[in-house]
Amino acid sequence: MEWECCWNRDAISVGECPNIQAGEDDLLTSKRRRILEKCSDCSNFKHDLIRIENESDPVATLVSLFHGESQRQKIQIQSLASFLDNKTLQIRFLHELGYVLQNSVDLEEVLSVALTAITAGKGFGMNRAFLLLKDREAGQLKGHMAIGPRNFEEAVHTWDEIIQNDMDLKTLAQNFRQNKLSAERAKFHDILEQLTFSTANKDHVIIKALDSKRPVLIEDAFHHPDVPSEFARLLGVDTFLLMPLVSRSRRVGMIIADNCITHRHITEEDMHSLESFSFPVAFAIERASLYDKLQVELDRVTEAGKKLKEQQELIVRMEKMALVGRITSSIAHSVRNPLMIIGGFARSLLKNCNTADPQREFMESIVAETRHLESVLDEILNYADSLYPTRDFWDVGQLIDTALRDASDQLTSLGYATVCTSDDNLPPVYIDLKQISYCLRTMLQSDIDGIGEDKTIVITAYRSGDSVVLRVEDRSRRISQEDLDRLLIPFSETRDLGAGLGLALCKAMLEKQGVPFEALADPLKGTVYTIVLPTHKEEQP
Repeated sequence: MEWECCWNRDAISVGECPNIQAGEDDLLTSKRRRILEKCSDCSNFKHDLIRIENESDPVATLVSLFHGESQRQKIQIQSLASFLDNKTLQIRFLHELGYVLQNSVDLEEVLSVALTAITAGKGFGMNRAFLLLKDREAGQLKGHMAIGPRNFEEAVHTWDEIIQNDMDLKTLAQNFRQNKLSAERAKFHDILEQLTFSTANKDHVIIKALDSKRPVLIEDAFHHPDVPSEFARLLGVDTFLLMPLVSRSRRVGMIIADNCITHRHITEEDMHSLESFSFPVAFAIERASLYDKLQVELDRVTEAGKKLKEQQELIVRMEKMALVGRITSSIAHSVRNPLMIIGGFARSLLKNCNTADPQREFMESIVAETRHLESVLDEILNYADSLYPTRDFWDVGQLIDTALRDASDQLTSLGYATVCTSDDNLPPVYIDLKQISYCLRTMLQSDIDGIGEDKTIVITAYRSGDSVVLRVEDRSRRISQEDLDRLLIPFSETRDLGAGLGLALCKAMLEKQGVPFEALADPLKGTVYTIVLPTHKEEQP
């Protein structure tokens, strides 16, 4: 009998078996392997079995039985092999996932890895996932992050990109965090904003699942008695999985996963796999959150230590400055009394001395030098007072009037003209009136040498935001910016006792009060001083 299949021949030629492919030439001479691997699935072999059965051969029934059982076992073996391959991939995936979660203390990285694992084809293969974290202080479960496509076109583009790049889980998570995290949050912003639930609402399906600490598969969500209709419409899917994140009996958050694009059925195996995955994720999230809180506390303690060190240094400086203040004040007061007596007697003698008296020149010299020494003592005493500014709210007009009144004699003797302009309804300024008046008076009676032809001083007061700006333009004084900056350093000029201390003392006083001060040498406007006076207490350091 001529058989259609080659099962009864020990060897065959190339082309006699249509099932043998290129590279399988060894099957041409191996009868046993050819029968097991090729003939059992060959249509010609099945035709031969039918012919045997039609001829009532008693062996036909036995051969058909063996062939059927062989095919069944072959299919079962293939299914088991596929199952083992999937489990091998899953174990490899879980190992990779566990390694990433165990070695990361960055909350954003942990969350990126977790959501990527849920939606990646190499992971659990869900289409979309939402992560909700528990806010214990607010007593709420809040939407924090989401991942996945919102339509089919986006899904196809994402899947093609993953296939082309062939990235592992860690690389996928890093790519998501670096390039897509912000975009995904913005994309799902409308949904995440509404995924906020009070933990006190025990009747809501989300809180029930969180309290039960067990995954819940919701099917037919639009008609489910436990699912609020607005919640089902918000997700827009009929079936979704609620996966609580629990770490050491502490409820950390919730994952909502669904297949909104493929609509693939979520199986019990999917639930068990995600449940096993949820434990290390919850632990990693809690650890990362605690690490963030610890880092915040560490920064706070570090900042507190820094401020404490600054306060200690400030106390030491204040003690030194207070000592200097007490010494200078003591010396100044000790010198001032006999100096006033000398000056008083000299002025009295000068008053009663006629112009022809040869001693008059000496008397005038004593009076002038005494007045100069008194001015120096005033500056030293003002320096001691500047260590302890006493601030209060004062009128700007009163400040300007006080300074002009004190400096009027000297300005008049030098032939100066003063021009004052100010905005209406200026608010009170929070200053030490005595010190700011001294500063303003010092600017009017400048230490700068040289007086030009335009003997005009312009004082302007105007409002700028929450401050009042006081501007003094001395148009007769011409000096370089370098020389002006040098005058702001105490005793930088030593040709006369006290020279250069006035402007430097002004700068020190203003810095003590936290008042910005600027001195500019303008080629056109002369010397320009600018003081920014605060109008609120909180603006002071």
